[in-house]
Amino acid sequence: MLKVAVLISGAGSNLRAFLETVSESTFPARVVAVGADRDADGLSHATHFEVPTFSVPFRDFASRDEWGAALAAQLRTYAPDLIVLSGLMRLLPQAVVDEFAPRIVNTHPAYLPEFPGAHGVRDALAAGAVETGASVIQVDGGVDSGPILAQERVPVEPGDTEPTLHARIKPVERRLLSDVVRRIATGDLILT
Repeated sequence: MLKVAVLISGAGSNLRAFLETVSESTFPARVVAVGADRDADGLSHATHFEVPTFSVPFRDFASRDEWGAALAAQLRTYAPDLIVLSGLMRLLPQAVVDEFAPRIVNTHPAYLPEFPGAHGVRDALAAGAVETGASVIQVDGGVDSGPILAQERVPVEPGDTEPTLHARIKPVERRLLSDVVRRIATGDLILT
């Protein structure tokens, strides 16, 4: 059984969907912990599913590297086989990436390498794109620059706003994440 730790920053709607999938008896992974870089509302989803939670507030540390060291220490206590970034709105320090790579994956609401960064949906609309998408990538030291593990196109419809487009991207993002984690757990996808 693949042990997964999930890191979030906000409301955790993708986390909730992932926890629902993982709770199915046939799913070959389980979430061993959910952590956040702040007091995130999404931690309540983990509590609902009786998954341990932790918070390592970024504001409590003098530097990004100190925060990363504390985050890595928390992650080590759960010994995850895989770390999923699901709405974590902060870049992991290089030392954290180096310690846990290649076992870190991230979801992104765009068809990478198009529209990387924190505002992928907004950027797609601003660029006048006729389609965007969702991606699951392996985390490296850059901004949404790691190897692509899965992705799918999502059309931009006339009159779309950031909320309406994001609402159509989220189900695709959730399905891709569950599929990637399942493939990792069964050995169909090897992270290198």
